[in-house]
Formats: sequence, C-alpha cells, structure tokens
Amino acid sequence: MNKVPNGFPEGFLWGGAIAACQAEGAYDADGRGLSTSDLAVYSKNLDRKGTGKEGGGTLAEVKALIADTESYFPKRFGIDFYHTYKEDLALMQELGLRAFRTSISWSRIFPQGDEEEPCEAGLAFYDRLIDEIIADGMVPVITMAHYDIPVHLVTEYGGFANREVIRFFCRYARVLLERYGDRVPYWIVFNQVNLIPTVNFGSLGLVDDQAENMEELMYRAVHHQMVAAAQVRQMAKQIAPTTKIGTMMADGTFYPATCRPRDVVLTMQKNRMQYFFTDVQLRGAYPGYALRYFAERGYDLDILPEDEILLRDNTMEFLGISYYNSKIVDSDVNTIAAFDGSQNPNLEPTPWEWRVDPLGFYNSISQYWDRYEVPIMIAENGFGALDTVEEDGSIHDDYRIDFLRRHIEQLRECVMDGVDVLAYLSWGPIDIVSSSTGEMSKRYGYVYVDRDDFGRGSQKRLKKDSFAWYQHVIETNGADLG
Repeated sequence: MNKVPNGFPEGFLWGGAIAACQAEGAYDADGRGLSTSDLAVYSKNLDRKGTGKEGGGTLAEVKALIADTESYFPKRFGIDFYHTYKEDLALMQELGLRAFRTSISWSRIFPQGDEEEPCEAGLAFYDRLIDEIIADGMVPVITMAHYDIPVHLVTEYGGFANREVIRFFCRYARVLLERYGDRVPYWIVFNQVNLIPTVNFGSLGLVDDQAENMEELMYRAVHHQMVAAAQVRQMAKQIAPTTKIGTMMADGTFYPATCRPRDVVLTMQKNRMQYFFTDVQLRGAYPGYALRYFAERGYDLDILPEDEILLRDNTMEFLGISYYNSKIVDSDVNTIAAFDGSQNPNLEPTPWEWRVDPLGFYNSISQYWDRYEVPIMIAENGFGALDTVEEDGSIHDDYRIDFLRRHIEQLRECVMDGVDVLAYLSWGPIDIVSSSTGEMSKRYGYVYVDRDDFGRGSQKRLKKDSFAWYQHVIETNGADLG
C-alpha cells in the first residue's frame, strides 16, 4: 500500500512569478513594438472595487491610446526589470527560490507580430535572463503569452478572432522552443486562458466594437488559442521533447449561495463552463455541455475537423492554476455568464474586494485533480495590499504572511490527499505593476520597490518581513510555516 505523504516532496519547486508586461519596462528598447499591455492608462481616480475589465475599448479608442503622448502608461515602465534583472534575481536567489516564472514579451521578439524574422536583440535579452535564472539556482518557468499581444495584430487583424493569428503565434512559439527549449523545462502557453471577458483585449486582442455578438467572438478567439496551444505541444515533441507544455486557468470555482436546488444547479453549470477550457485542453475534445451551450445560442466557433484531431492528439501536460479568492452564485441575481458571481458575506475582503478564502484553495485544487489527475502547478497565489515603509526602512506585512501561511497549509492538505503538485509560485515575489488597476500601490512582493503609481521614487529594493518568513518556509520545505 502506498504511504500517505506527510508533507511536500523533496525538491518541491518553491518559487515566485511575475510577468514581463508588469515588470520589464523598456517598452521602446531594442526594437520592441507596442503590446496590448502598453495601452493600459493609470488613473488616480480608479475605483479599486470596480475593476471588472482590463484595458481595451473600441477600435477608435485603442488607436487614440496608441497616439496618446500625455497619459501615464505604467506597464510601459514596470519596475525596469529589463535593466535590473540581475540584481532582482540575486534577491530571489537569497530568498531561496527554486523556481522563477516570468513571461516573454511577444512584441520584443516580433515587434509587429507578423514579421517573417524575429528581432535578435529581443532574443538576446531572454538568453541573458534565462541564463541568469538558471545560474541563480532557479528552474525557469516561462509563459509564452501573458497579455502582451503586439498591438498591430489587434488593429490590423482583429487579434485571435482571426485564424491567421494562430500562424503568427506559432511562428513566435517555434522560435522560443528552438532558442530556449533545452533550458526551459516548463512552458505555459497562454496565461489564464479562461479569464474572459475580463482580459478580452490583453489576452485575446479583441476590441469592444469588433462584433455584434462579442461572446461568440470571444469563444471563437479562445478556440483559436487552444488550437495554437495544441500546435505548440505538437512542435515541442520534435523540437524540445524533454520540455513540458501546460495550460493555465484563473480559478473560477463558485459556491452556491444557498442549498436551494436552483442555486446548486446554476453553480454546477457555471463551474462546468470554467472546466470547459481544461476539458478541451486536457481531455482533448469539446464536452457535450459546451457544445450544447454554443449550439443553443447559434455560435460559430470556427471549429474545423483538423482542429479536433489536433486537440485530441496534443493535450497539455500539466495544469497551471492562479488562485486569489472565491465567489458565490445566487440564481436570483447571477447568470451563466463567465465570472458573473456575488461576494461571499462569510469571507473577509481586501480593499479590492477580493474575498480571502484558503479553504477555497483546497476545494478548487481538489476538484481539478479529481477531474483530470494531471500534475498541477500553482502558477499564482498571493496577497495584494497597501504596504507601509517605516522610518527605519522596515515593512511589517504580517497580513501577507498570514494569507500565504493559510493557503500553503491548504496546499499541503492537497499533497497529503495525493495531489501531484509540481510547484508553488507565489505571485509577485518582488513588487510589480498591478495587472488589473495599473497601480504600484497594490503590492504582492516579499521585496518592496520604492516606486509610486506614477513611476516616481528611488527604485530601491527593500526586504519586507515576509521575505525572511518565505525564506524559512523554503528552507524547511514547507514543514514550518511559522
């Protein structure tokens, strides 16, 4: 009889995760083109509780943003990781990280997205970055597309709604696999492939007036992304057979608001429409409930017979999950629409109305494992907060330690249940620009970056109390959570 694990396995990949579009900056260096993230404007009047959609607009509005020389676009500058990566990775090495997740900016490699040949200066930067990650003792986990679509592919092609963009993406992915496949053991093809419609612009390259039925267009664009991911998996078998290709979900597992049957059934239906993305990519076929959903609405997803064969034969090898909070479904107020949920009154909110739910972490991971039994990577988990620097330079973030401790405790419960967890990559081990609001004030890191919401500050890096705490967690392989 197999023994029940009593903790995390030896060599478990404790790590951290960032994204190029939120950290690198240097948006116009070495031939890089504009990406979708570069058009996110920061507003000091933002509503932290009402950021339901990230960036974008109508085609005219997007073109106006491209021409805008007055507004502040924080993701164009990030934390200047493009120039500070060596010093920042040295801090990650001191922290003890065993893995480091970041992304490659598509527009650094193909500035317009449709060029025949890549930009060598961009490739050379990622040569240096990946080599540095490895030299500092960390396993590189690389995301191919993390809200960094070349803007030209949006304005001229319509983003992933256009099947032609699959070809451009796969050309880009082939370059990455050929260049870095022997050094990168884990690739996530698309960040949070299911996070729609929240990031329709950044992830899919869709503008708000692109079609009369935006939901249909959205699911068609997602289908094209899943076809592209299957092609990447097919290429990797030949180019880099030892590397692993995975998909990634933003967890959207709901609870029913009550035990009323209509709440329970609507919750089940909504959860299935979240599983739809992984059902296709991990099981290799469109499930019946999704086919019915699309058929009853008359949606044409541009599914070709050859797509179905490709998806069947090239399923993903692991599942990445981002987890931050949970919501409930009340059938009186919520619908089947993606991510349409209500706040759980039994959970504590953050200033951004993200309700903290460690048990939900255990629940969602368990559901994914029971459904697929493929290795799971915690690709993101963290606590965004308003940190205060004391006069002596110290930062006491016990609230972050408490959040992480409670979530890691539940992850350990999953491991003890037999879940094959590859890694725990906490989001933002160093402060970066917020994806949802464009703030620097929303901080996740163990390392504080002295930079405000308009990019002002000394740029100094300061260790928070959580730095020593996570360092100890890694040293004890999660046995002592403090």
